Amino acid sequence: MTTTRAIPARFDDSASGWERALYAFLAEKERRSGSLRTVQSCSRMLQDFFGRLGRQPDDVTSQDVFAWAHGTGLPGREPSAVTVGARIACVSSFFRFVIRMGSVTANPCDALERPRIAPAPPRGLSAEQVRALLAVIPETPAGLRDRALVLTLVLTGRRRAEVLSLRAGDLSRDDGRVFYTYRGKGGKRGRRELPRPAYEAIAQALVAFGRSIASMAPNESLWPGVGSDGITGGTAYLRFRGYLQAADLPPGGLHVLRHTAAKLRRDAGETVEAVSAFLDHSSLDVTTTYLRRLEGQTDPSWSVVARQIGLS
Repeated sequence: MTTTRAIPARFDDSASGWERALYAFLAEKERRSGSLRTVQSCSRMLQDFFGRLGRQPDDVTSQDVFAWAHGTGLPGREPSAVTVGARIACVSSFFRFVIRMGSVTANPCDALERPRIAPAPPRGLSAEQVRALLAVIPETPAGLRDRALVLTLVLTGRRRAEVLSLRAGDLSRDDGRVFYTYRGKGGKRGRRELPRPAYEAIAQALVAFGRSIASMAPNESLWPGVGSDGITGGTAYLRFRGYLQAADLPPGGLHVLRHTAAKLRRDAGETVEAVSAFLDHSSLDVTTTYLRRLEGQTDPSWSVVARQIGLS
């Protein structure tokens, strides 16, 4: 196995059995996780591991995995406990897959002790901090779009990619409410109410760019930017970091708004179970069942959160 590609090209007749197994493992991982970045990271680790080792997976020992997981990387720095844990988890996941496929009978990672990792402190902005953040966003077309993006992330609790991928055709009306359809982690699809302040902010931003939801093509992005695909994740991240700095708030990425959504829901009196369901945090079976029940479900709590951050 080589280390020249982030994800191996689709195998051909010259590929070895283990290269085919690696491709199949990564394809299954992408289907289950729905995250290309996760697959790329795992692929790089596996190719680095087997490339350095120079042996086939059925010859790998626990000592081999231990030495690689705790070894220094290209910068020459000692790996953190998080890095060691991620390396072992990636290799272990691959071996569980090939055991399931009948290629090997044992997982060399089973004998390894995983490093203890102190959980990161919970993050999330308070209602006061969200108000401060919104106050520094300018009322320019780009600013109105960014404000709409922040409000949508805070009021829906969806992941950044799920929101940035929203298109005009994902919106629908039912009984006076606006709903949005999204593709969640692992390819799961859901349909939920789009809180009124978020919808109104999106509509206002689109008008500033000379567009309206009613006249947009179904595949047009709700987040105008350069090109037809709308603002990129990188641009949204950099602009958000700038707003945090202007508001004198701790630096962070857009994902902090998902934590913020959970925090504000909890502060509004929702149970932990309700917040977990709101964020789709559960086992795959439970989440799938929940999403089926959730189809078209109204969202009675967004108005409470909206009032917390100064919206009518």
